[in-house]
Amino acid sequence: MLTDMGAAALRLLPPETAHKATLRLLEKAAPLLPAAKADDARLALTALGMNFPNPIGLAAGFDKDADVPDAMLKFGFGFVECGSVTPRPQAGNPQPRLFRLRADRAVINRMGFNNGGMDAMAAKLARRQRRGIVGINIGANKDSADRIADYELCFAALAPFASYITANISSPNTPGLRGLQNKDELQKLLDTLTNARARASYLPILLKIAPDVSPEALDDIADVTLASGIEGIIATNTTIARPPWLKSAHASESGGLSGAPLMTPSTAILKALRQRVGAKLTLVGVGGVASGTDAYAKIRAGASLVQLYTALAYSGPGLIARIKRELADHLARDGFATVSTAVGADLR
Repeated sequence: MLTDMGAAALRLLPPETAHKATLRLLEKAAPLLPAAKADDARLALTALGMNFPNPIGLAAGFDKDADVPDAMLKFGFGFVECGSVTPRPQAGNPQPRLFRLRADRAVINRMGFNNGGMDAMAAKLARRQRRGIVGINIGANKDSADRIADYELCFAALAPFASYITANISSPNTPGLRGLQNKDELQKLLDTLTNARARASYLPILLKIAPDVSPEALDDIADVTLASGIEGIIATNTTIARPPWLKSAHASESGGLSGAPLMTPSTAILKALRQRVGAKLTLVGVGGVASGTDAYAKIRAGASLVQLYTALAYSGPGLIARIKRELADHLARDGFATVSTAVGADLR
């Protein structure tokens, strides 16, 4: 992960072993890494009340326990999202639970919110200098009797250390969690979080949704979110769908599919969501981003910000700079002076 060659060597290991090794290497190397180079001024933007040096972010799932947010910022990400984290530590689902689909440039995971818990994350974040934009993705424990209360607990514990909070209600690997996307439950959750925010200092709140939602469900999500007063939506999480053209031996494994096969369906949800909410919410596009062309497609479909993870595991950290160069080239080609002016271009 420290170099593209190092990333290639790590891919020879089983995927979860490689992931853990990457985190340990990054922890040790973080103090030695140089600061990220200044970005092309065309990539800077203001969103969620913050100034982003570029719109390319690291999606939740890579750094579940906030071990290496500063190292990842040094690789050139405009922002980093840690988590998902739950109130109590939990081991997640039995192994194996992470599978590479090399021929499809994809991954299937059924990790199950494995993490060290909100208190351990809060302790780590309290020790870091507040440089760069670091969001925290929160979830509920698998055995919780009151999942909405779990989100409230995580918000209270982690808001003091976060640039923003994302409520992840769309992981397919915690049974019943996606039920929180239903209209009544979603309204209760967002009321709870906005009330918790009212008792503390202002902090942007985002909602992470699934790609596997019907148009009617998307209508409800848009309506409830717009009425709630939260700031944005991340579209989308992994999918439980399995395209029939997948080639890899692990294609039939259960869990959430991410990577290249998710690009088209997640972008369709993103675009449909932008059509429903207009300019009233900040949308973050995630799912299948592996190039500047992919990032540009998300932006033209309505995303102000873009996240990636799976492609990084295949291509190494050099991917981040390549995406930013390609994105700037697309903006110049199409006559956009800044990335913000390209947001939603396909809907105009």
